[in-house]
Amino acid sequence: MITEQDPTKLMKQQVGKAAADRIKSGMIVGLGTGSTAAYMIQFLGERLQSGQLKDIKGIPTSFQSNVLAKKYGVPLTTLDEVDQMDIAIDGADEVDPQKNLIKGGGAAHTREKIVDCLAEQFIVVVDSSKLVDKLGSTFLLPVEVIPMAITPVIRAIEKLGGQPELRMGVRKAGPVVTDEGNLVIDVKFDSIDNPAELEKSLNNIPGVLENGLFVGVADVILVGEIQDGQPIVREIS
Repeated sequence: MITEQDPTKLMKQQVGKAAADRIKSGMIVGLGTGSTAAYMIQFLGERLQSGQLKDIKGIPTSFQSNVLAKKYGVPLTTLDEVDQMDIAIDGADEVDPQKNLIKGGGAAHTREKIVDCLAEQFIVVVDSSKLVDKLGSTFLLPVEVIPMAITPVIRAIEKLGGQPELRMGVRKAGPVVTDEGNLVIDVKFDSIDNPAELEKSLNNIPGVLENGLFVGVADVILVGEIQDGQPIVREIS
């Protein structure tokens, strides 16, 4: 299976497999979004097809994870139909030393936050390039906004010291539209010194649905790294 020699892809595959290996029969699983989470869904499907696992139900965090779950044979359910969720496995765009995250590169952070926060255990799967000393140092902070509120929200974010920019589509004329039908503003902050405070301040702006700061949510970080030319997985808990 893991024959591709691209180091980043190798790391993502290994960490996705390591996360899928933590899932046990009978679990309700939050299925994350993004390239590393996609490998986890693939390996989860393979474990189901081989008979290693049974009675798994997944709750997707995006249209992407919904499609992948169906492709790899992972049965799906919804938050309306379950009383609890055992585990959520999702990627991140940045991880700081306190296990706080920036997510939302795939514009799915609202659904991701709902699912990831409800799980008994939230496991983050990343490659080593996502580890940072301080959030916001390599990645802009995504903010999902109701379309009618774009202009006042941009003004409010500027008052908080951010430099906001509407996310535009790739190979699509116009802005990115989320699975909820909203728009995404990517914000540059010179320094995010208090992620918890900024998370609340942004979400208190009328018209903001959710932002990509995940503070105090992650339980375990699985990091894919290359050592001596071989991919390994390191755990931060």
